[in-house]
Amino acid sequence: MRQPSKRLNHLSADIFSEMDARKREVAKTRTVYDLSIGSPDQQPDEKLLQTLIHAIWQPNSFRYPLSEGTAAFREEVARWYQYRFGVELAPDGEVHSLMGSQDGLAHFALAWTDPGDIVLVPDPGYPIYEGSLHLAGAVPYRMPLRAENEFLPKLTDIPEEIAARATFMILNYPNNPVSAVATLAFFEEVVAFAKRFDIIVVHDLAYSEMVFDGYQAPSFLQVPGAKEVGIEFNSFSKSFNMAGCRIAYVVGNADIIKPLAIVKSNIDYGVFLPVQQMAIEALRKDRESGGENTVAPVYQERRDVLLGALAKAGWSIPSPKATMFVWAAVPNGWTSREFAFALLEQAGVVVVPGSAFGEEGEGYVRIALVQPPEILLEAVAAIDQSGILRMKTSV
Repeated sequence: MRQPSKRLNHLSADIFSEMDARKREVAKTRTVYDLSIGSPDQQPDEKLLQTLIHAIWQPNSFRYPLSEGTAAFREEVARWYQYRFGVELAPDGEVHSLMGSQDGLAHFALAWTDPGDIVLVPDPGYPIYEGSLHLAGAVPYRMPLRAENEFLPKLTDIPEEIAARATFMILNYPNNPVSAVATLAFFEEVVAFAKRFDIIVVHDLAYSEMVFDGYQAPSFLQVPGAKEVGIEFNSFSKSFNMAGCRIAYVVGNADIIKPLAIVKSNIDYGVFLPVQQMAIEALRKDRESGGENTVAPVYQERRDVLLGALAKAGWSIPSPKATMFVWAAVPNGWTSREFAFALLEQAGVVVVPGSAFGEEGEGYVRIALVQPPEILLEAVAAIDQSGILRMKTSV
């Protein structure tokens, strides 16, 4: 029998499949608290659901949509970017709809790289960043994200010969998995670096609205000159509990977006029209409410409950300013993989080992805030009762 493409050998499904298999086995004998996958557990706002239902019944709702998104959708994205970030966008050319930001990121490498081209990627990083490159035949150059550098890549550490050959770089702030944030000063460095080496900047801003303690995440495009060198992806999945709807968008430099649009026009027909209408209402409602996003407070409360309880149990973890994740250093004596599997088998708590996101993720686990506070407290109680935080093991 013929074998599948060798490209699949580079896609990071193994650890997630193994975790899922072990989770199902453990669930046969005990309660399992799944804090692994970052899938929102809340419903969209009722007004958004009503908008979707109403739109479904409108004439022509089930026709093929335009790949780039309706004019109304692109115009509302442009209005929201002006309102939220003070960034001006041309709805025609500088805004394009996507069937999820992961979809757009996966296709971007196909649009902009040839086999053997180098791309700068964060390590640790969201799996599709490297996965998209392997599918396109491009080569990742990993930029380490380390605590001593506030989980920002040190651009000066990238060899000039690598930077000169790189086609684009991927950044992601607020960051998944490490939950770090970036400043406009950092993005100014990025713009200067990109201009010096003629590198496209691809910024993933999927967690822009999942921010805590009064923090406001900036857009990369706020920096003067950013639109000359880059684009930005954003999504409705996390900010508006619309993960299953599969809608997002890319904004920024029209010449950078155009090749991606060509790839997508050959692959899909765009986002279901009623879902686009739902997304329009989400952005409009956010603008009219003055940015009082109802999702962020839910996750801020969960963060506080989880970290407070874990600290009492003996596991102190820095409090993130954003995202739906906690990036936690494992206790001394454990590898990230060993600790994640021990948590599952001894406490029934599912987290993702940091090594699943890259070599620099070793020594950490990612905890997703995808359960209500009372369930998080039960999960911490199970961890505490297992005694795992008081154990040591040789690495």
